[in-house]
Amino acid sequence: MRLTWAQPEDLVAAELVALREQGVAADDLADVARRWHDAGGSTVLAPSGASALPAAPPVRELARRLLDELDTYRVDSAEEPDDWDAIAASIRARRPDAARRASFDRVHGAWLGRAAGCLLGKPVEKIPRAGVEEIARSTGNWPIAGYFTAVGLPEDVAERWPWNRRSAPTSLVENIDGMPEDDDLNFPLLALDLLEQHGRALTTDDVAQAWLASLPAGRVFTAERAAYRNLLDARPVPETATHRNPFREWIGALIRADVHGWANPGDPLAAASSAWTDARLSHTRNGLYGAMWAAALCAESLVADSAAETLDAADTVVPPGSRLASAVRLGRELGADLGAGRRTTNEALDVLHGEFRGMHWVHTLNNAALIACAIEGADGRFGAGVALAVAGGWDTDSAGATVGSVLGGLVGSEGIDPQWTAPLRDSIATSLPGGAERSIRALAERTAALPERMRA
Repeated sequence: MRLTWAQPEDLVAAELVALREQGVAADDLADVARRWHDAGGSTVLAPSGASALPAAPPVRELARRLLDELDTYRVDSAEEPDDWDAIAASIRARRPDAARRASFDRVHGAWLGRAAGCLLGKPVEKIPRAGVEEIARSTGNWPIAGYFTAVGLPEDVAERWPWNRRSAPTSLVENIDGMPEDDDLNFPLLALDLLEQHGRALTTDDVAQAWLASLPAGRVFTAERAAYRNLLDARPVPETATHRNPFREWIGALIRADVHGWANPGDPLAAASSAWTDARLSHTRNGLYGAMWAAALCAESLVADSAAETLDAADTVVPPGSRLASAVRLGRELGADLGAGRRTTNEALDVLHGEFRGMHWVHTLNNAALIACAIEGADGRFGAGVALAVAGGWDTDSAGATVGSVLGGLVGSEGIDPQWTAPLRDSIATSLPGGAERSIRALAERTAALPERMRA
């Protein structure tokens, strides 16, 4: 049996890519890349994360040696620190003068929006942008205006772009009966439990213990799976995020951040600090900043008057010299162009895909740029925002979920068209302890009580 994202032979190509993204010269990595190539390994990361090489003992042992060697190439960056004190010194965010309160309707809207945005993107996860468009067009749903359907989908299109076989049956409009289980919802459920228990005293070790107690190892992916393996190997934080974890700047921490924001309405700095505490278990650099940024977006969305105000507040928690800052800036510029009619959706997506050509579809940077573009461009229109996030064709369910969270928080539950919320049936399925389903309204009620817990 293979467990992807964890086998040594699956990690070499990913580590080579990660180091190049973090500024290590390709020439410095050439000797390792050559030795891996000579053994039959690819230096280009496969979309699935799995190596084509067999798990033979000599190959696996070589992979381990090369990973240890690649570990010596990592360097710290003054522009992209991991330590909280260094991050806090570099950002513009400051604590508000007074606590701000969010209405229940807006908290409820944020939960509903996260579920609806995730559900929209769920059946086309892993399908590239061209496939998402062809599926939607062939069923009369382009531009995307509602959940996907298999009704009327031509056989040749279905063969060319096969649905996500795990999730499609329960996430097509003809079959939806509540929000099916997804890691994009499991993590917020777990974060809610953690913040209710620990409040502002939350530590990364608390997060680690909760993972081991509540999350099945096979239900986490990429950086989280690497960190989980490191926890089982008794490695300490923050080594859990760095040891044989080439996915440390991917999107996993960003999708865990929403509740850290909702617990701190109108306080992006507190939201970012709480999200950093969670994220550092599995992520570094822009993986951390993605979580901080998403938490700040969610914090501000519950009290802000506009998408631009929300994005402005979230900008203040991102280190200004980081690659995430540049990605978000590009996304916002493109979103503003959309709003002003200076570009079409396809033109904006062309720019994003050109800028991030070759980047893995679940990386933080490309998805954050898309999320920023969708929030800015939609300017409060829930359906338009989640549709753009999914049309981008990267991590469709995660990007849709985050955009849904933010826009749902901005407009509240009453501002989301019932076509998106009614199929949810006030229900989220989960494999976490405590029952197979959760009431979305009950989750919102618990979340609305969190700010007092955080101030206690």
